[in-house]
Amino acid sequence: MSQSATRPVSATVSALSLPASCDVLVIGAGPSGSACAATLAAAGWSVCLVDQHDFPREKVCGDGLIPDAHAALRRLGVLDEVMAHAQHVSHVRCVAPRGGQVDVPGTLAVLPRRVLDHLLVQHAQRQGAQLVTPVKFDAVIEENGRVVGARLRQGEARPEVRARWVVLATGAGVQPLVATGLCTRRTPSGIALRGYVHNPSLAGRQTTMDVVWDRALRPGYGWIFPCGEDTYNIGVGAFFRQGQAADANLRQMFDDFTRVYAPARALMDGGTLQGDLKGAPLRCTLEGAASGRPGLLATGETLGSTYDFTGEGIGKALETGLMAADALLSGARDGLDEAAVRQRYDQHLATLRPKFALYEKANSVNRHPWLADLVIWRAQRSASLRRRMSGVLDETSNPGHLLSVRGMLRLLAR
Repeated sequence: MSQSATRPVSATVSALSLPASCDVLVIGAGPSGSACAATLAAAGWSVCLVDQHDFPREKVCGDGLIPDAHAALRRLGVLDEVMAHAQHVSHVRCVAPRGGQVDVPGTLAVLPRRVLDHLLVQHAQRQGAQLVTPVKFDAVIEENGRVVGARLRQGEARPEVRARWVVLATGAGVQPLVATGLCTRRTPSGIALRGYVHNPSLAGRQTTMDVVWDRALRPGYGWIFPCGEDTYNIGVGAFFRQGQAADANLRQMFDDFTRVYAPARALMDGGTLQGDLKGAPLRCTLEGAASGRPGLLATGETLGSTYDFTGEGIGKALETGLMAADALLSGARDGLDEAAVRQRYDQHLATLRPKFALYEKANSVNRHPWLADLVIWRAQRSASLRRRMSGVLDETSNPGHLLSVRGMLRLLAR
């Protein structure tokens, strides 16, 4: 893979053995798990953070950092460090089926997850969290109906770690949800496929984060995001109605993307694919899993923290990880019992649910891409609409309003 997709960061130091017990066992060291672990460790809690992979490691993602991710990284205290490695981008280019396009400004960056997640896990270690990799999760340990730890696999060993709390941050995989009894929906909300392409001939030409809708890409879209150093993240994603099987042919969608969008075709024809195209499921709209049970909290994409419509998940993964840590810390400070801690966490999550509902509504663009033609056609002629679209990125505008009946009538009337 090219250097831009593997920007060097110092090696992660992993403990050789697991502790017998700790205050909090965090299973999964992606953005949500690392954010939670770092916050708790910084407050003086003993935290064991485990992941099934050594770092740095790959993660299928679009790699885009939009304003909610910037805000969460700032709160975590790593924004400047992350931005020093990231490719800064000034606009998202929205491209409609008929070729209309509009550039929407925003506070944006792109950083491959191989680098981002490594930086975040190193931050958690600096705060005092003990990282142990590679460790796989098998099952929770229960006593009197309460989770009190987990059974893990570390090579040939089958260690157990006892903890006051377990935080499950294992991503979109369904097996850990089933094993913990939190799963309420096995099917994913969507699926995505991405690759990295090195193409020096596009230097200075492909500078925006392109999001492309087309009939051939229903019920999803394609993207090209610049990673820096002449390397680009290119991919497609498909989103599904609740309960609908995720049966899209992503490889066909990817081929269709390069057929219908000339910059995607130019990128692939003149570039070198770095590694293989890789796919992964998506869990969206804070649905498909319970938020926890006695002794256990779920966070990040395990909980469904990825947005419908855009597929953006890094920011909300970080936010939910911080919320889990906040609930545990404030519960200890206020002397709350376990049920009250979980209730406080649910109250934190409830502040996010209206946003997810709006993105779920806006997901109609992916099913009916002609809506993108209408919105982009009007945005080309309306500075106020472009500001509203920019507001969707920084969460000051409602994406659902753009696509409501009233919103459609307003667009047609202008």
